[in-house]
This record gives sequence, structure tokens and C-alpha cells, in this order.
Amino acid sequence: MSALRRGFPGEKCAPKYVKRISIQAKLGSIRENRSLKCFNNLLRSYAQAQSRRTTGSISLKSFEFRRPLVVGIGGTTRAASSTERALRVALNGAEAEGARTRLFGGTFLHSLPHYAPEHKERTEAQIELIEAVREADAVIIGTPGYHGGVSGLVKNALDTLEELRDDRRPYLDGRAVGCVVTAYGWQGGGAVLTSLRSIVHALRGWPTPYGAAVNSLETRFETIDTCSDPKVAEQLATVGRQAAQFALAFNAREAIAELDTAR
Repeated sequence: MSALRRGFPGEKCAPKYVKRISIQAKLGSIRENRSLKCFNNLLRSYAQAQSRRTTGSISLKSFEFRRPLVVGIGGTTRAASSTERALRVALNGAEAEGARTRLFGGTFLHSLPHYAPEHKERTEAQIELIEAVREADAVIIGTPGYHGGVSGLVKNALDTLEELRDDRRPYLDGRAVGCVVTAYGWQGGGAVLTSLRSIVHALRGWPTPYGAAVNSLETRFETIDTCSDPKVAEQLATVGRQAAQFALAFNAREAIAELDTAR
């Protein structure tokens, strides 16, 4: 973030940005999309400065930030599982930062056929997942820990992303990826979280600094987006916030590069 702000005429906005993030984290509210507004203010200030240095004017409207899209992938064969509910809490954290979210839960993942690269035809469900991730600015993956590894249901969905190999952003390149694991015990959760991060690296994604491992023996999710342990809820929300914040920062970098090219 600091690298993006350095040298901007809107530098004075940076302390407010940090303060606003803190306020949003405490209130869990999206009444005002302040992070997005601050990035827009920074970018507009930069665009205005660059425009003054050129003989022509640069349109600022085309450089307004859109709300980033964060796609959640995860769950089990059981509807409304603890894994899917934990993932929903993480997505709520992304929404608190102004992101749009979309969830592919266990029921959807269960409808996906086994990914077979030798078969060229794809089902509607496979295409829906591929197109959503192609559009996504960040991804959050939630998996249960099964015998020390990622579940086959979630791994099959990730294998389906092989269809993105020839994209401008192949696989998960240029996207922050939040990692959430649920397991019956701490040992399994930690091991699977490490494994999931390795998979994300193999897909060229950027794992968020914070990953959440939830002990299902101690933590319950009473509804689709509530958690019995406030500390665990905050940890999950942190994953979502970091994914959304990275998406904003990465989009800012690309927008500024486009602005410099337009001079």
C-alpha cells in the first residue's frame, strides 16, 4: 500500500485510509465504502497531477475503481456445513471493505463432474465456476481437513481452474487468495492450511498473510453467517478483509500503469 501512495498529491489521504479500515473492522458495516473512496481520491489526485504535466487532458472517469469481486469456493457434501459457514463469515469481511462477493458452496461443488482435461466439453456448472474466477479480483477457499489433506470436493474445483491456463492472468495469477480450513482438532487444521497454501502457490495465486484454521470441536456456526466464538469470527473476517484490500491495491497498480500509458 505504501508504495502505491508514495509521491501522490493525495498523500494526506493515507492516514485516513488506515483509520477508516480500523473503524470498519470494529463496526462490520458497509454503509460507506470508505476504502474504495480513498483509493479513488488517491487515483484522481494522481491523474490530475499527470494531466497537468501533459499538453492534453486525461479523462478521470475511466480510472474510477469498480468494486472488486471476491469469489468464495468451498464447503462439503453436507449443505450449510461448518466449512461453508466459515467461508461465508470470511466473505462478510471482504464485503465490509466494499467488495462484491459470490459463493460457490458445497451443493454447487458437488454438482461438478470430476475434472478430466482430456475431455474438451465442459458442463454448465464448470463454465460458471471458470467464468466467475476469471472475473474475480480475489478468491477465498474454504476446505475441511480430511485425513491431513484438502477434501476431494474442493480439490476437484481447483483442478477445474486448469481451464484458465491460457488466460492473460493464468490460473490465479494476480489474485489474492484467502485460505480457510475447518478440522476436528488443531493439528489437522494447521497441516491442511499449509497444504492449501502450497496449492495456491502452484496456481500462481498470492495467499493472504493471514490464514484461518477453525477447530470444529470448539467452534460452532449457529447460522449461515454467525460464529459462536468472536475471536474466530474476527480471524475469518481478517482473511476476507486482506483479500479485498489486496484486490484494491492491485487494481490501483494496474490503473496507474494504464494512466501512465495514456499520457
